[in-house]
Amino acid sequence: MIYAERMIVETDIAGNIKQLPKLPANSRIEAIFLVMDEQPQPLRQPHPDIAGKTRILGDIFSSVPETDWNLS
Repeated sequence: MIYAERMIVETDIAGNIKQLPKLPANSRIEAIFLVMDEQPQPLRQPHPDIAGKTRILGDIFSSVPETDWNLS
């Protein structure tokens, strides 16, 4: 029987796996490592006191010269 199981393992500063996962006994395992560069960021939300109370009354992109945006 072939089945897949997703595991996320972490490495230390030297690149060694911190904690080896428990694997089935007497089995051959194929591993594919996908390096996750960034930790998932929590969803940002405004403070409840100001949520839904902001209004944009004009063109906010033209308020500053394009050279000040530091775009390449």
